[in-house]
Amino acid sequence: MMAFLSDPVFAGFLSASVRLSIPILLAALGGVFAERSGVLNVGLEGMMLAGCFAGFMITFQTDLLILGLLAAMIVGGGVGLLLGVFAISLRANQVVVGIAINLLVAGATAFLFRLAFRAGAETPRITPFAALDFGPLATIPVLGPMLFSHDILTYAALGLVVVSWVVLCRSTIGLAVSAVGENPVAATTLGLYAIRTRYLAVIVSGVLAGLGGAFLSMSATGLFLDNMTAGRGYIALAILILGRRHPFGIVAASLVFGAAEALQLRAQLMPTGVPLQALIVLPYALTLVVLAGFAAKSGAPKSLGQPFPKSGVR
Repeated sequence: MMAFLSDPVFAGFLSASVRLSIPILLAALGGVFAERSGVLNVGLEGMMLAGCFAGFMITFQTDLLILGLLAAMIVGGGVGLLLGVFAISLRANQVVVGIAINLLVAGATAFLFRLAFRAGAETPRITPFAALDFGPLATIPVLGPMLFSHDILTYAALGLVVVSWVVLCRSTIGLAVSAVGENPVAATTLGLYAIRTRYLAVIVSGVLAGLGGAFLSMSATGLFLDNMTAGRGYIALAILILGRRHPFGIVAASLVFGAAEALQLRAQLMPTGVPLQALIVLPYALTLVVLAGFAAKSGAPKSLGQPFPKSGVR
């Protein structure tokens, strides 16, 4: 048993499962803030892609990873603000706005990337975050590969889970966000500023999703590709449902999807006889299963996806 746990293949699978779960975890964590306030953030995919692009470009130009992270969060928050303008102030359909944002960002990032780097040129790269050295801790069976073989951005993401839990579940801010998500009119009568609360929630959602996108280009690969997020923003929406919109539940759900993606990547290198396309679709098929099995039990806020009434809120 110990020999299996210390097997390099198994250790690599555990490490990859955690690493592949981080972008989805951060995006889903951002989605929690938006959805608890009553905004259905279908635009997580676009926010991730915007952060992925901004983080790569700024890092490429400055050679400073910290500036790339800041740019990713600012741009992601800006896309969140754009969602807020249409979904909150203009009372537009939140699903349509989210999909439009995803399409807009996909086209804009592809265009700007080609504008910055001519077609046919060598693929630009940056030096991504390096894994931290924990010495002998990294050799501990099971826990070593899972917890002590990652870069600073991974541990920052796990720290943000704790911060989000404190803010949403153990503070008056979280109570205000939940109150606005359940009944914005009643929240207003209690003295809360429902409009401002939703705006702040969607901006925070964009910041976290942008950070999740930055992980792909600045930690996982060191490069940017068209549509690099590859549907992870949509998977994050399923993670929200599976994790019951709770930060710690989202961690567990993200690890399930990370493990599914790590499994399909490793299965491609094995003589399984399963078509490549079937392996690639595994994480997305798991998304459909989750949506089919848990959507009715998600415990969504009562006003989720609904625009504010024309009067009675401030």
